[in-house]
Amino acid sequence: MHGVAVMGPGPGYEKHPEHTVELNRDHRRVRVMFHGEILADSSNVIMVHEAGYPPVAYIPRSDVRTEFLSETSRETHCPFKGYASYWSIKVGGETAENAAWAYPRSYEEVTELADCIAFDKRFVDEDIVSEH
Repeated sequence: MHGVAVMGPGPGYEKHPEHTVELNRDHRRVRVMFHGEILADSSNVIMVHEAGYPPVAYIPRSDVRTEFLSETSRETHCPFKGYASYWSIKVGGETAENAAWAYPRSYEEVTELADCIAFDKRFVDEDIVSEH
């Protein structure tokens, strides 16, 4: 896994100063499942509300069962958040390619995301299981 590195400000804001990426600490319990296996269970989630996208739960790596994740070579860049690394999920005979990601090289506006993992809702069941 990549080391966590914080970079300067997101360059996307120079061209699009109106764009918003809001991080909100959410203490409701969130559970992520894939083919009957719990991948993550946390009450310390960061909900990211980015303009033009549905909210995404970023879960602290310490609350993710990383033994079900296999790092891939995929990397993407977001001009507002940084560089994302990806993992495939493997449970039993089931695999979801590039279905989890993190921003280990994040811009300073979103440093809290550097050690969190998000899951693609097309592949996993993600539920808020309590309202703390």
